[in-house]
Amino acid sequence: MIFRLFSLIPLLHLYVGLRLLPDMGLGTQGLVAGALALAVSTAIIPMAMMSRGMPDRRRADRIAWAGFVVMGLLSSVLVLTVARDVALMAAWIASWFVDIEPALQSFRAWSATAVPTLAAVLSFMGFFSARRRAVVRLVDIPIAGLPEALNGFTIVQITDVHVGPTIKQGYMQAIVEAANGLDADLIAITGDMVDGRVQELGPDVAPLAKLRARHGVYCVTGNHEYYSGVHGWIAEFRRLGLHVLMNEHVVIEHAGASMVVAGVTDFHAGNFDPSQTSDPEAAMAGVPPGAGMTLLLAHQPRSAFAAEKAGFQLQLSGHTHGGQFAPWMFFVKLQQPFTAGLHRLGGIQVYVSRGAGYWGPPLRVGAPSEISRLRLVRAR
Repeated sequence: MIFRLFSLIPLLHLYVGLRLLPDMGLGTQGLVAGALALAVSTAIIPMAMMSRGMPDRRRADRIAWAGFVVMGLLSSVLVLTVARDVALMAAWIASWFVDIEPALQSFRAWSATAVPTLAAVLSFMGFFSARRRAVVRLVDIPIAGLPEALNGFTIVQITDVHVGPTIKQGYMQAIVEAANGLDADLIAITGDMVDGRVQELGPDVAPLAKLRARHGVYCVTGNHEYYSGVHGWIAEFRRLGLHVLMNEHVVIEHAGASMVVAGVTDFHAGNFDPSQTSDPEAAMAGVPPGAGMTLLLAHQPRSAFAAEKAGFQLQLSGHTHGGQFAPWMFFVKLQQPFTAGLHRLGGIQVYVSRGAGYWGPPLRVGAPSEISRLRLVRAR
């Protein structure tokens, strides 16, 4: 998998170079400079992806920063280059019927320059969107038969922060302060909080210990916890005071009504540890009859198919980042039933947060990060 990915990177750079550089009118020196820039990009992106293995953490983080920024820029250039080629193909077909050769040559020249220019603008805007503190998204979730005592119950969802090479303690602290300011009844953390091991990132995750809600802070694992030493992170989350739910549930009492809060391990957890295979049925086992509300925390939206069969009313998920940026936003729907927002699947509703951080490139285009404040309301 990694070999195939690294093999693809040079090919993508070659495609961009062949499709843009000859039409930019740069001259010999310009062509050499452009080719050199593409060669540097080809080298630094794999270095960023491999930097976690470096013993010098500061140097590794600097390399990761540079490589991920370049990766984001390449992504924008690549998408725009493909769009330009589609337009050129359409114009070429049109030229069979209408003489548009002068206009076609003009378009070929200025669009080749426009692609990296527009990509740079999009990357700058996407960088700002990714690096600012996630905005608070207010969402009402109508629940049929919700007891009056639970009408207005508030849940703050935090997911997909991805503390790692480019997201550190200050970023996490800002998220914690924003969440605490929402005065939630319950805080739900739905996975992918980290990209690295406890010994590397423990201090950066420490602000999670300051999270406060009336009924506590509940947490489930995401796939990136499994990439990063899940047993260590489960122990660390518990040490910080988070209630980690592993295919199990708790019952909380609120103003005289009961509410089931359950959590499952990541959808693919069983691939890493068979004893942690995700199991919504197990999470529902033993739920007392007459519970006013059944809530499931599950990192990936596709857990909803099993969760619906298990009888849950609401599932909170993350994982998708809302697509984060092109071209990945086009592929999310091939893997997950929902990308972002509130949806219904049979008898269960699923809220998918875009996440409070980002993975890889510090880039968000068309998919802003969020801290979700969800309010349960009685369905009319």
